[in-house]
Amino acid sequence: MAVWNRKKKQQQESNGEVDDQGKEKKGNWRRPANTAFKQQRLKAWQPILTPRTVLPTLFIIGLIFAPIGGLLIWGSNLITELTLDYTQCDTASSSFSSLPSFTYKLRSADAGASFSPPQWSFVPAPQGAEGEQGTCTIQFDVPADMGPSVFVYYKLTNFFQNHRRYVKSLDSNQLQGKAPDANALSKGNCSPLDSINGIPIYPCGLIANSIYNDTIGNFTPVSAGTEVYNFTSSGIAWPGEAKKYVSNPGYANLSLVSPPPNWHAKYGDRYNASSFPDLQADEHFQVWMRTAGLPTFTKLYGRNDSSVLPKGRYQVVVGMNFPVEMFGGTKSIVISTVSWVGGKNSFLGWAYVGTAALFVALALVGLGWHCVKPRRLGDMSLLSWNQGGR
Repeated sequence: MAVWNRKKKQQQESNGEVDDQGKEKKGNWRRPANTAFKQQRLKAWQPILTPRTVLPTLFIIGLIFAPIGGLLIWGSNLITELTLDYTQCDTASSSFSSLPSFTYKLRSADAGASFSPPQWSFVPAPQGAEGEQGTCTIQFDVPADMGPSVFVYYKLTNFFQNHRRYVKSLDSNQLQGKAPDANALSKGNCSPLDSINGIPIYPCGLIANSIYNDTIGNFTPVSAGTEVYNFTSSGIAWPGEAKKYVSNPGYANLSLVSPPPNWHAKYGDRYNASSFPDLQADEHFQVWMRTAGLPTFTKLYGRNDSSVLPKGRYQVVVGMNFPVEMFGGTKSIVISTVSWVGGKNSFLGWAYVGTAALFVALALVGLGWHCVKPRRLGDMSLLSWNQGGR
């Protein structure tokens, strides 16, 4: 055995793997390959920033960004958008009266189009109607032909769908038809809206319970000669959203499944075979379940891709069921078209214009400074050890 160890040590010494103290050395197998990449010998270019290179670059960037921003602003101005805030409609009388000026806003592609202030009226719901506030009728002008396509959105403010607990408050297995019982739901993220008296809630969670449930009707012309302008909810959800849900939830006895508390006005305390919601076909539900990232957001409610909305005065009937006073928010109807830049939003265009102005301003300042106090490139006299008594 000693002879074998001695031979092994002699072999390691001959290979350079043992030092003078008898410690084993690291072999070449741990050394990086002798390549330019692994040995950090790649060629690099370190540009020297001089006024001759920096100033033209700033001017060129500004000259490129400015027309791009102007083009985006022009594309946004092609869109007509009308916003009607109906939060306080329940304070109106049954006869039509003008909306306060701060509750509506028109941004028209035709700057010279005439526009009369919108009017509203309110009819309270019958006594005993659960979850219903009444109906709000709004009359408004369409100053010029719109579309196609024409989109109707609802807009909410101060509603924090991005809250961590709110975003997690759903059960994906239940939405996929795996029918978890009340015990399984209680261990998930739906609490406290997982079950009612041991009966599972479908769909469970805060998101489903707080769905926007105001109803927005089609546009009816006030004056004769114009047909009702209809909207459809088909195609308002993102492609692929329907795959997250099923038509049959998988529960054997639908009468032993409860709707969310805020759905009782529509479905009652229990479901039945004829009134069970088809979440795979309900695009309003799918739109709501895709939570917004900011407290002020708009979500698509209806669309018309086939016909023009003619110029004229229309009225729309809104069933007011969604409360916003409890969280200090507002709710509005947004009627809009689109252009090649998408929806109406001039922020991106002005951001390009502002960036262009900043770069050009920096270039002008740098050019002025270079003309007033030019500096020779590589001036050794400016080194600290050549500054004399400084």
